[in-house]
Amino acid sequence: MDITSFYPVLMVDDVSAAARFYREELGFEVTFEADWYVSLRFDGGELAILDRAHETIPEGFREPVRGLLLNVEVPDATAEHARLVGERRFPERLTLRDEAFGQRHFIVEAPGGVLIDVIEPIEPAPEFAAAYA
Repeated sequence: MDITSFYPVLMVDDVSAAARFYREELGFEVTFEADWYVSLRFDGGELAILDRAHETIPEGFREPVRGLLLNVEVPDATAEHARLVGERRFPERLTLRDEAFGQRHFIVEAPGGVLIDVIEPIEPAPEFAAAYA
């Protein structure tokens, strides 16, 4: 297979609200926009938002998003926590904390039920350092 692009497509109830979150809060730019589909891009990645009830989605596969976690690496997770949870009041699903495996992170719920894990890489504990390539 000769893959030329690969990106997630999030199926949501409110395309406009979800797309607004990724534009305004995470800095994505719109590359295509319709009422049922929005294609987004930032330097280094792509993401699309799709109305889960759209006719192109096969019957039986139009359920709300569950079990999806998108990782977003940032230089300062503490500052982003203050902005997204403190100022913007997005639902916090995991509090800001340091992990021995080398992350300072927190998780918020984006519109559409997708979990966003905001991660700042930190020095891992010695027992995890050898696991990094």
